[in-house]
Amino acid sequence: MPATATPKKKSKKPSPSFVTGVIAFVFLIIGYQAALFVTRAGELRLVSNRDRPDTVYLIDRDLAEAFLAGMAPQEAEALLEASPAGSRRVSVRREAPHSPAAERIVRQSRGRKTESFRFNPNTVSVEDLIRLGFSEKQAQAIDNYRKKGGRFRRPSDFARSYVVADSVFARLEPFIDIPRLDLNKADSAALTDLPGIGPYYAKKILEHRKALHGFSYKEQLLDLPRFEKEKYDGLSDLVFVSEPAPYPLWTLPEDSLKRHPYIGRAAHSLILYRNSMPRDAWTVEGLRSEGVLSAADADRLSRCRIAGP
Repeated sequence: MPATATPKKKSKKPSPSFVTGVIAFVFLIIGYQAALFVTRAGELRLVSNRDRPDTVYLIDRDLAEAFLAGMAPQEAEALLEASPAGSRRVSVRREAPHSPAAERIVRQSRGRKTESFRFNPNTVSVEDLIRLGFSEKQAQAIDNYRKKGGRFRRPSDFARSYVVADSVFARLEPFIDIPRLDLNKADSAALTDLPGIGPYYAKKILEHRKALHGFSYKEQLLDLPRFEKEKYDGLSDLVFVSEPAPYPLWTLPEDSLKRHPYIGRAAHSLILYRNSMPRDAWTVEGLRSEGVLSAADADRLSRCRIAGP
């Protein structure tokens, strides 16, 4: 009999799910090893940083803010760390993301003392502005503004300058000295520098001053035609009146008296009053009571500096 052939066994291939599982397991092991490596490296970095900590400088807040005023807000905020409210010092990290700018602040804080002294922002030199705490760039910006015709009439004008930080102004405000304009000595050019005063009103002010023999009080500006209270309020804090020479009311001739704004056509009656009344009755109140001057004119004249009889 012929031998019976033994049947061959078919080989089984691994299923797709099994292969996927093996690959996932291999990646899991690799990921775990990578995580251990990253963690270990981080620990080593922390240890290294403990051995070589970041340098933190404490500098004056005014100096830091004065310097940072000319920088982009984002860069400035990155340099200054939060500090307690009311603190006069701030911390700047040397190895901060913007370390070059941080080091510039630190360099400026060394060997330079911020000073406070009386100054006129319209005339103070660039060198003195730097002494007051401004950076060279900020001081030059203020000087350029002045060279282009800009003027600080009030301390609040200086505060609005974009290079003057609020904290810097708070420190310097008591030292700002902007002289007021003397209405009895100002020329036409100085008068036109006042707000709301052009060549027309400058001329009228000079004419009125001459007719009055000098301003006795600054409200006499309101005598000018169409010089509204609003215009006066806009400049009254910028001017003052030095004491004028006494007006010789009781000795001037009639033609001179006529030119005084508060006398005018009453000059003839005033001469008659002088000639008919005793010297001890020569008063502004006497001119009012006898009807020589109206009540309004007598009130205004009584506030003027008048020479004795």
